[in-house]
Amino acid sequence: MSNIVLIGMPTSGKTTIGTELSAVIGYGYIDSDSVIVARAGKNLRDLIAELGNDGYLDFEAKVNAELAADRCVIATGGSAIYRESGMSKLKNNATVVYLQMSFEEMRRRLGDIAARGVVLKDGFSLRDMYEERLPLYEKYADLTVSIDGKTLEECVKAVREALNK
Repeated sequence: MSNIVLIGMPTSGKTTIGTELSAVIGYGYIDSDSVIVARAGKNLRDLIAELGNDGYLDFEAKVNAELAADRCVIATGGSAIYRESGMSKLKNNATVVYLQMSFEEMRRRLGDIAARGVVLKDGFSLRDMYEERLPLYEKYADLTVSIDGKTLEECVKAVREALNK
C-alpha cells in the first residue's frame, strides 16, 4: 500500500503522530482537516455551523475521496468514518491505522468540544459519540494501535512496528 491513513477519535493524535511518522519514514504528509479548511475558506467549527452535521460530513467525504496522494501519511478528521464514499476511496490505496484510545483518555484531552469543530449529533453526549464511532473505526481499520499512556515517540514506534516500517 502506498499511503498510510490514520483514523481515530478527536484528540487521538492523528495530526501529531502523522506529522512525526511521515518525517521518520520519509513519506509526505496530508492533514485532511487542513485541506477542508483551505477549500472552504472557513475553520471547521464555522463550516459545521454553516452546513450542519450532514452537510459537513458530505463535504468532508468529498474532500477525502478527491485526495490524490502517493507515499503519504494522511491524517483524517475524526468524523471521516461516517461516510463510506470517502473512506472506501482512502482505503483503496492505503493501509488504515486506527489510533485507539479509551473514552477516559479522550475526555481528558478534549477540553472544549465546541471550540475544536467536532461533529456531535444533537442530544449526543461525548460518551454517545464515542460509542457510536468505535465500531466504525474498527470496521475501516487494517491495523489498530493503542495510544493510551504513550508518549509521541512511543506512539510513532508502535505504528511503525504495526506497519513493519
